[in-house]
Amino acid sequence: MTHSAPSPSTPTYAWKPLRAGAFRLDGGSMFGLIPRNIWMRAVTPDDRGRIPVQHNCLLLERAGDASSPPGPKLIIIEAGTGNKMDAKSKDIFALEDRSLPDALREADCSTDDIGAVIVSHLHFDHAGGLTRLCRPEESPDWSPASPSDTPSGQPVKLTFPSATIHAQQREWLDALDNKSVMTRTYFRDHLEPIRDRIRLVDSPRPFPLGYNAGRDELPLVPISNRITPLRELPGIGVFLTPGHTWGQQAIIFNDTKGRTVVFVPDVMPTAAHIGAAYSLGYDVEPYTSMISRHWLLAAAARENWLLVLDHEPGNPIRRVKANDKGWYDLVEDQP
Repeated sequence: MTHSAPSPSTPTYAWKPLRAGAFRLDGGSMFGLIPRNIWMRAVTPDDRGRIPVQHNCLLLERAGDASSPPGPKLIIIEAGTGNKMDAKSKDIFALEDRSLPDALREADCSTDDIGAVIVSHLHFDHAGGLTRLCRPEESPDWSPASPSDTPSGQPVKLTFPSATIHAQQREWLDALDNKSVMTRTYFRDHLEPIRDRIRLVDSPRPFPLGYNAGRDELPLVPISNRITPLRELPGIGVFLTPGHTWGQQAIIFNDTKGRTVVFVPDVMPTAAHIGAAYSLGYDVEPYTSMISRHWLLAAAARENWLLVLDHEPGNPIRRVKANDKGWYDLVEDQP
């Protein structure tokens, strides 16, 4: 599946970025081994050492007739944290009182209209918004057996009742087993309710299983051969970007302006993470994140991809340009 020159029959999408709520994360954790006096040149922490980040999501609207080939008209990429966190967590993360349904209403769109949701991975700040708290008059879609199953301890409803959910198989299995360096990020209240609507793919790895790639090594298999088309979502593909989690994926599609758009997950969450070694303390494999970031930037520069960064608090839309230092710069662009 290639996205650099789509055929006339390949569906394209109009799209708009959605802000699903500002929040803050610990600066030291977000920059891993990078010294504080270095990363503070790019971002200023608050009095609790937290840096500003954002829940960036995308609303895609398929151009033309969505019946040939069949597929949903409206698709969401990423779901954000949602509205289920308890008061302590809201304080820790300085969560804005805002979630994806608020952004959709501002875009004159209902959650009922969404036919599919694609998540980069299943951490709470990317997939927690797949479910929401029940309103007083509603019956729940799922109720926790134990208060520890959910940050709020309360029953939940599906946020997008008509949508299928798309993720990597490895990510789903790791989420169910809670395989993460963080103790509270895969919550049952956004996993159990979607069991009957999850659609899983198993994309090719950038490097063979068990292979230890060199620091500056690029995959031998071209990116076009590692993109997995989502069968139910014509014109949209995903590819693995391991390191933050083993099953993390980027999402790629062609838009109605003739551009190739790539939604970038936590392999490079903000523009300040452009550096080679700028991996997160939250990563399951920081070295792998560094390798993934290198080949992702190389591909983006070569293919002239339009990137959307998942947690960038400023303009999340960037192009990648090679510089004279043997690395890459990010250049702001527009939707």
